[in-house]
Amino acid sequence: MPLPEQTPVSGTRVVPRPAEGVWPGLQDPGENRIRMVVARSLLRAAVRRMPMRLVWPDGSSEGAGDAGGPAMRLIRPEACFTRLGTAGLIGLGEGWMVGDWDSDDLVGVMRCFTDHIESLVPRPVRKLRRLYDRGQPREERAADAAVSQENVHRHYDLSNDLFQLFLDESMMYSAAWFDGPVGPDGAHLESLTTAQHRKVDGVLDLAGVRDGSRVIEIGTGWGEAAIRAARRGARVTTLTLSVEQAELARARAEAAGVSDRITIDVRDYRDARGEYDAAISIEMIEAVGERYWPEYFRTVDRLLAPGGRFGLQAITMPHHRLQATKASYTWIHKYIFPGGIIPSVEAIEQTLARHTTLRIDDRRSIGPDYAETLHRWRDTFLARSRQVRALGFDETFVRMWDFYLAYCEAGFASRYLDDWQFGIARS
Repeated sequence: MPLPEQTPVSGTRVVPRPAEGVWPGLQDPGENRIRMVVARSLLRAAVRRMPMRLVWPDGSSEGAGDAGGPAMRLIRPEACFTRLGTAGLIGLGEGWMVGDWDSDDLVGVMRCFTDHIESLVPRPVRKLRRLYDRGQPREERAADAAVSQENVHRHYDLSNDLFQLFLDESMMYSAAWFDGPVGPDGAHLESLTTAQHRKVDGVLDLAGVRDGSRVIEIGTGWGEAAIRAARRGARVTTLTLSVEQAELARARAEAAGVSDRITIDVRDYRDARGEYDAAISIEMIEAVGERYWPEYFRTVDRLLAPGGRFGLQAITMPHHRLQATKASYTWIHKYIFPGGIIPSVEAIEQTLARHTTLRIDDRRSIGPDYAETLHRWRDTFLARSRQVRALGFDETFVRMWDFYLAYCEAGFASRYLDDWQFGIARS
């Protein structure tokens, strides 16, 4: 039996229920009184320790935050707490997707959760995590090329038109690297495109890419890194598993006048052959899967000529959090990046040392710049949400991507997540 509807507080958005055929299982969270009560108690206790407020449908509120701080407004409290008690943070995200809760400051709410991730759930209760977290489904884990291609297809082949709506003209879907003056709000004044080009050039410099270099790129994206390498006079072979990305990357290389120096292959990195002076890979390792990190780095080691260098950009998390969560199935896995796992700096160093002749000899962190990158993407995405819907995506999808971009922005703003550029060479 569905849970009873609640009367939303005045001014709260009412979100249409998701179509069951498109979003199976999201309409009705089911009933589980015990888990609902436990989740409600845990969340109420948590907000008393965090600078945020929990606002109930009747307008009453509780929590340690002041009136100007982030507020999590409950629209359908029982449904929200049932999802949370049944599926943990997956349920929190699903509750947002269907409108069980809302907020005028979603990033602020998620920042509170991220800042207090270590103490959010009491230690004795953490042992019950296995009741709802059964790990990633076998069919989603990054494994052979067929599984990897399906995982890539589910995100990157959504629609080139969708990504063009919120990315800048560089079509880079990774952290930018900002520099220069900032405005009164602390945001950088330079354009996102300028910052994205600085990021790409930083990776190319770490890999030693110059005129005449033979370059292998693992993870084409929409071709910007390959284009900028080719403009330096390099010859580039770039690999992707996304057919849609490859098509647009070829068109962009042609428009840039460098298609004669770029070969774009829809191919798994493990099948790459040849010898190259430089290798680059920008935020692709997160899709590889922990089990295959050794093979990923061994492949780069095999492809590099003597004296060759590898420029790697990677999202990272603290090593102790990697160890604690690497077997978990998260909201990001379920709805955004199936099969993915974020490494730690230590995990990268250990894998290189144990399985390759390669070592990191240069590095820089641009993690805080990812928070600003994501903030700009989200602002543009929401401003163009009408156009997103015109592409055929429904309200549940729009809210899902809103949550995804806000969730990630909060993670980088709190420094729970970081982003590194590494220069890697043979030891």
